[in-house]
Formats: sequence, C-alpha cells, structure tokens
Amino acid sequence: MNSRPQILAALACNLDADILAAALPLLEAGRVEAIEWSFDALFWAEQVPDWFESLLDAYGSEQRLLGHGVYFSLLSGRWTRAQQQWLAQLRQLAARFSFAHITEHFGFFTGQNFHHGAPLPIPYSASTLRLGCDRLGRLAEACRCPVGLENLAFAYSLEEVKRHGEFLDQLVAPVNGFIILDLHNLYCQLHNFSVDYDDLIRLYPLDRVREIHISGGSWEASALEPTRKIRRDTHDEAVPDEVFGLLARTMPRCPNLKYVVLEQLGNALQTEASRRQFGRDFGRLEALVQQHQPAPGRPERLFLPQWPQQPGAVAEDLRLHEQQQQLSQILETSRSYEEARQRLHASALAHTDWELERWAPPMLETALSIAQKWKK
Repeated sequence: MNSRPQILAALACNLDADILAAALPLLEAGRVEAIEWSFDALFWAEQVPDWFESLLDAYGSEQRLLGHGVYFSLLSGRWTRAQQQWLAQLRQLAARFSFAHITEHFGFFTGQNFHHGAPLPIPYSASTLRLGCDRLGRLAEACRCPVGLENLAFAYSLEEVKRHGEFLDQLVAPVNGFIILDLHNLYCQLHNFSVDYDDLIRLYPLDRVREIHISGGSWEASALEPTRKIRRDTHDEAVPDEVFGLLARTMPRCPNLKYVVLEQLGNALQTEASRRQFGRDFGRLEALVQQHQPAPGRPERLFLPQWPQQPGAVAEDLRLHEQQQQLSQILETSRSYEEARQRLHASALAHTDWELERWAPPMLETALSIAQKWKK
C-alpha cells in the first residue's frame, strides 16, 4: 500500500483523427490527467507516428498511461496463433511504454476472423473460470503490470446479469487483478432487465474497481416486443444524464478507484457540434471527479500482479470452442429470431451450462443483430 493519489479524469485517446480533434483542446489545456490507449488496434499498423509516441511517453512517465485491449478474446475455448501473437506484441509494447495497467474485455469474439466478431458472454462454469484464469495469468506475465477486466454490457438472461460481478471477481483474484466498471454497460443491464441499481451494484466486488468508464450508446427497437427498446453499448452518442447519475452514486462506493475515463468512437465525433458536446461531457466528468476525491493520506491498493514464473501448458476447452463456433455460426447466418431459436435448441448448446432455455427473447434478437453487424 502507498499513499493514495487523487482520482484522475481521463480520456480514451487513440490514433484516430476525429478523437484527437475532439481531445486536442482538452489536452492543450492540461485538463486530461490520464489517457487510455487501445493499443492492439495498432498491432497491424505500419508505424506509430513519433508525435503520438511522445504523447504516450509523456503520460507513461507519470504512470498515467492505461492500456486497453480489444481483440484478445480472453475466453475463447481454443488457444490460437493469433492470441499467441497478440501476447508477443503486448510484451514488446510493455517493454517500450510505461503502462500503469493493462485491461481487456470479458467474453469471446464470434466469427472466424480474429478482428471481426461480436464480444459475447460465456457460461459461468468451473471450466471457463479455469480458462480465464490461465489467460489472465499469461496477460500479466507478458505486461508485468496490474491487469484487469471490463464488465460486459450484453447478457442473455437476468440470472447471468446477477452472476456477472461475482464471476469477474473469481477471474481476476488469482492474479490480484482489478475491474473496470463500465457504467454505460451497467446502464444497459439496468434498463434491459429492469433491475434496481442498488440491487445490482451490491453484487459487484467494488473494492476491486480501479477504473470506471462512461460513454454513450443507442436504442434498438425490438420486433418481438414493439413497445420495448433495447439499450446497446455502441459508444456513438453523448453520455446520457442517467450515466452521469450512476457515476455520482458509484464513485463513493469504490475505495480503490483511481481513473475515470470518457469513451466515444471517432466516427461519432465528426461534426463541430459533437466535438463541443464531447468537451462538455468531459467537463461534467471532471467536476464529478473533483467532488469525490478521497480523503488525504488514504492508502492506494496497487494490484501488483501475481503470476507463475513459467506458465505451464495453455488451458483449452475444446467442447467450449465447438459450442462457441456453433453459436457464432447460428447467430451470423440465421435469417430470423425464430430460425435462430430453433437451431439453438437443436444444437450442442441446449441443456448445457449456456442455459439458453433461460435466454430472454429480445436479447437473443439483439445478439443476432450484433453478430450480423460485426460480420458485415
């Protein structure tokens, strides 16, 4: 434990012209106290420009550079050459830049192409827990800094929503890891499953929350239930007032919180009006962070990683892999909700830990939309 610094107001800042144009006034004014970089979006880029490297170095030298992975597909049942390559490239990046921590998304990616798929949940079983703990250990060994996981926005059932926080805790505990609590993701679950905030938030290990994300999203109509709309985590709109309300309620509950990050996709920041709104959203985040600073002298939990010096054989679950491939194929090729439902109930996923018999129809409908959008 060290003396705890203040909570820092941060931006997700990638090598994207629209994001950088929106962020530049805030960066020039010295208001951005940390930046989060989705490093693996550039694994296949020709080269990182010198000026962007200088920006990363400036924040890294102050332990204010956060690495956020997107494409590792942590919970895929089979270990792939692409994942091995991802770790090798992370190891090189971690040697080059000073990351305060590295994080990844919960779930697995649909689709055959490693970079084209939808992040979706997996069964909360002993087998998938073993798989995830193994992969997080490899992540920690590669980057040699604290590692964490982000909660998922999408869920198939209310039971899954209620178990998510506990399963995240079990996944990160062996590496002394932490959690990114994405409050827009939480907002999606609160709305989509009509859950009370206080009932849901108490199911999360809030002492493990080191980082909070806020962002916007979109509404999608349900053909199955025309009076209902599904909240989607699309990052393409301004942050809703409700999410700022969640931020104000949640920060005091997270004793080890250190970073609050504003996210938005670059393609949603192409107009002057959207960039001004982005600046206003950061200002609201900034003000809330200042209102909820910890008392001076409170200790900081460092989440320093624990890992085996030489990881053993890679954990795999080929049955899970086959089920994931079958689910992906059904979601990506079914022409209707009813066709997908029938194919799933006739598949190897029926009457297993996937518990597809409990899946809410509008959420299966949404999964179809997500998978087929990513496939395109």
